[in-house]
Amino acid sequence: MKTTTQKAAEALDLLPEEMREPAVAYLIEQAEKFRVLKEQIDEGLQDVAAGRLSQWNFAEFLRKARSPESE
Repeated sequence: MKTTTQKAAEALDLLPEEMREPAVAYLIEQAEKFRVLKEQIDEGLQDVAAGRLSQWNFAEFLRKARSPESE
């Protein structure tokens, strides 16, 4: 059975030469976005485990944001 990496390499080989570099750049960009998202999720889970969360009242947040004192 082929690995995902082997399948990706074969797929890239099927592309015309001028499309390969942009395809690889896109994959790298998506992988970086995924890595950052995973880090943020892990950070959030650590916050939950450490009890660093509180209830958030969106209406209260908007009221404070719109008040003249916040400017």
